[in-house]
Amino acid sequence: MQTNQTPFYDGSVNTTGCCARFNPAGWDGQRLHFEEKRFVRATTRSLLHVPLNMGSVFTRVQGHVAAAGAEDPAQMLVLSRDPSAFSGEHLFAVTADVPGEEMTTLSGDFLTKTFEGPYSQVRNWHSLMQSAAREVGSEPGQVWFYYTTCPACAKAYGRNPVVGVVELIAR
Repeated sequence: MQTNQTPFYDGSVNTTGCCARFNPAGWDGQRLHFEEKRFVRATTRSLLHVPLNMGSVFTRVQGHVAAAGAEDPAQMLVLSRDPSAFSGEHLFAVTADVPGEEMTTLSGDFLTKTFEGPYSQVRNWHSLMQSAAREVGSEPGQVWFYYTTCPACAKAYGRNPVVGVVELIAR
């Protein structure tokens, strides 16, 4: 397990001009180890877990990341979680500081699991991620989801792959 590395993101198939078709090979059951891994932190507004301004926030952040030359297409990762029914938190993996955006870091060990299905399954997937942490002898910490395609691209590709990422806390 290499520090601060994620599984390879294969963005080579992109027929929508928006999100690449996600290739889940190498993403399921992976252990990740982060030490002060850099992320841009952004928040969105939600109404009962339905994002209201996600498109504009993601467009702004991705524009700033590109302008700063802080992206690594092979290490693409955006972690999302809902701290409440009215807000979302999103961490965009970057290679350098991004002017005009809030920077943060993550450290620790994490486990991934891939899912396929509608966003309405997140509650169930969240429980499965907590169970997966316990199955490897850890307590679950924060649970994040990497929504690999936007809803329009998921519809165009006929599938909605999602990667769950759970923090592993030593017992």
